[in-house]
Formats: sequence, C-alpha cells, structure tokens
Amino acid sequence: MNTITHPVPAATGTAPIVELRGVSRRFSKTLDFAGKIAKRLGAPVREEVVHAVDQVDLSIRQGEVVGLVGESGCGKSTLGRMVAGILPTSDGTVLRNGTDIRTLSGAAAREAKLRTQMIFQDPYASLNPRLKVAEIVGEAPLFHGLTDRAGFDDYVDEQMRRAGLDPAFKRRYPHQFSGGQRQRIGIARALAVKPDMLVCDEAVAALDVSIQAQILNLFMALRQELNLTYLFISHDLSVVEHLSDRVVIMYLGRVVEEAPAEDVFRRPNHPYTQSLLASVPRIEARRRAFTVVKGEIPSPLNPPTGCHFHPRCPHAMPRCKAEVPVLREVAPGHRSACHLNEGTA
Repeated sequence: MNTITHPVPAATGTAPIVELRGVSRRFSKTLDFAGKIAKRLGAPVREEVVHAVDQVDLSIRQGEVVGLVGESGCGKSTLGRMVAGILPTSDGTVLRNGTDIRTLSGAAAREAKLRTQMIFQDPYASLNPRLKVAEIVGEAPLFHGLTDRAGFDDYVDEQMRRAGLDPAFKRRYPHQFSGGQRQRIGIARALAVKPDMLVCDEAVAALDVSIQAQILNLFMALRQELNLTYLFISHDLSVVEHLSDRVVIMYLGRVVEEAPAEDVFRRPNHPYTQSLLASVPRIEARRRAFTVVKGEIPSPLNPPTGCHFHPRCPHAMPRCKAEVPVLREVAPGHRSACHLNEGTA
C-alpha cells in the first residue's frame, strides 16, 4: 500500500527564498482590423483584459512547502509561472534571495532562472516527443556547462536514478513510458540543472491515486536530500493538507487567506476557505449533506468590485461590494482578507 510521507516543517524565521510584492498579471487581447472598424462605427467593442493575478504579496522561505489552492481560473498557475520566471509580471516585484530579478543580467539572470524549475501537470505535453530521455534530461545541463560530453551519460544516469527511473531506459522516447514514469522524467529534467526550488503545477493531478502517492513521496524525499523548496499548486485539498507547511488560498487572482496548514484546515477564517473545506468528503461525516460554494467564479475579464468573493459570500454586506479587504493578520502567522475580521460593518 502506498502512503504519503508527511513533510518535515521548514525552519521558521529563515529569510525568504522568493518574495512577491504587489504582483499582478494581465493578459490583453487587442482589437483586430474588423474590431477597430466596428469601434469607429460606434459598436460597443473594446479590448479585452484578463486580470489573472491581482496585487499578490507572498513570501516563501528556504526549505518550505507552500500549497497554493483555488478553483480553476483563479490565477494560481499564472502565479506559479511568474515565480518560475516563465512569465513576466505586469506590475509588482519578484525578489529572489532579496534581489529584484528584473535587475539581473547576463550570468546572474541565467543562474536565477535555473534555480527555480517547474513541474507541469501533463507529463506528456511538457516533454518533446522527438527527443530521447537522455536528451530531454541532459540538454540543459550540457548547454549551461553543468556537465560535458565526456560525463554526459553518467550525469543523465544520476538524475534518472534520483527520480526513480532505470537509466537503461534513457534511449527511449516519452511515448514509451507510463504517465507516472513520464512525470519522473519531468522531475529528472528539472533536477538536472541543480535548482533549489520547484514549482509544481498540479504535478500529480493527471496520475492514478497509487502513482500520486509514489510521486508525492518522491518529492518529500528529494526535499530532504537536496534541501528543496516547493510551491505546490493543487486543487486537491487532501494532497495539500498532507504535503504543505503553509497553505495559500487564492480566489479570482487574489490571496484571500494564508496560514500554516494545520490552521487552515482546522480553523479556516475566510468564508471562501470555509466553503471549500465544507465541500470536502470526510469519513467521519458520512451522514452530513455536503455544502458547495454557491454560484460560479466570476469572469476575470470583468471581476466584481470590492471583495471579489462578495457575489457568492453568505456574509456579504454593502461594504464588501465597495471596498477591497486588506490581507491582515488574524492570529500569529495567519492572514485573511475579510471585512468581518475588523468587527465593523
């Protein structure tokens, strides 16, 4: 039987390895020629702007596992790509070990990008089907001088063993592997450039439950072996509960709650977090009728004013529609963005 190994909590008080300050990301779709003509003729058309991430502050300490949770479309994958350096920010600052990554250039910029790697949800789509595993794993370290042609095979073998793969299979193509093996190839590729942080974007969502446990145990073993830091993006609350030191809840591009994992799951503060946890099936509550978050998540093309959650919140009041709540501390290490915490209407 496969079991998930519980994480060892990161040391508190350590300096952030990554820090986000007021980070936003917008995607704009400009009008095509026909749209411009229609606009000149008075048609009610305009450029569409998707507010994927909106003014997020977040810090991640060395050796910590931070779980990032939210409904589909809330912006968590976009946030993960900005942390990994795949997407630039529209506003705000991303600090790596206290340095704004936009100020880096040359070798320093390349090193910063290598030190944060990403594991993607679909282990087949993220691998080049025309390359053999040896090339997939070894191409980047060879290019960046982490190995040379003489030591290439040994270097690839080491990375494959670390990810739980038999090096004898390095001449095969991705389609010749199972889903779990392909995800291990993605992990080996990420580890090959010697990162100190991994951004895992729904890294086990496409796998069978038994294989999920194997991959999660691998992540925890690698954390201890290599002192890795994780930003673990998932919609599976049970996985996040077992894996994370700290949990961040996102809703429509904003962080609404952030706390140690135990506090989030035992003492949720924000109404959205409470609704999410109320919808999770639990053995001890077999006879309970499950409650779900009412309504659909609004479109990021036209997000609600004030608190983004107010159209679905059972505690909404007039202030929620007009004023954005501040993410404030409600207990030691526990922050929540809700006007109810201020005790005033």
